[in-house]
Amino acid sequence: MSNPIAAWHQEHAYFQRLLALLQEQVDVFAEGGSPNYDLMLDVISYLTDYADHVHHPREDEAFLRIARNCPDLVPVIARLQQEHRVIRIAGERLRVLLQEAADDAIVPRSEIEVAAATYLVYYGNHIALEEEDILPRAADVLKPADWQAAMQAVPREPDPLFGEKPQDRYRDLRRRIALEA
Repeated sequence: MSNPIAAWHQEHAYFQRLLALLQEQVDVFAEGGSPNYDLMLDVISYLTDYADHVHHPREDEAFLRIARNCPDLVPVIARLQQEHRVIRIAGERLRVLLQEAADDAIVPRSEIEVAAATYLVYYGNHIALEEEDILPRAADVLKPADWQAAMQAVPREPDPLFGEKPQDRYRDLRRRIALEA
């Protein structure tokens, strides 16, 4: 494992780019326009299918190991673990609402706006807290065995969007991100 802190930070940077794309589409929606539901669904699907099932479980394992070395971070880590659950549930709710809207179901705009705002605010603040409080301490206290345990918290799975071979379903999203970088 070359540099786990850099990898953790890089994933956060990817997630922030996706959240920015999602925010752009939510803004279109809030202004009464027609957002790109397919793009929004791809962002949410990636973040709920990959981040919630691979990235966050690895973080949770790293958090446990950080907490053993940094008791002062226990309350922050407990909050971050709770936020992982909130983000997962909010993401699933937003995905359902967006899919319904994409399928031309009647969905109150306010429901989508509230679900999107909850998701975006929680996720953005969550990443910021990890970047500011957790990553620097992780760099100081986690040993190679800790990082190995974090990586093994879930089966090794290639990143379907940012990995070397993106899944077909995410090719357009990857192109969009590359154009906006």
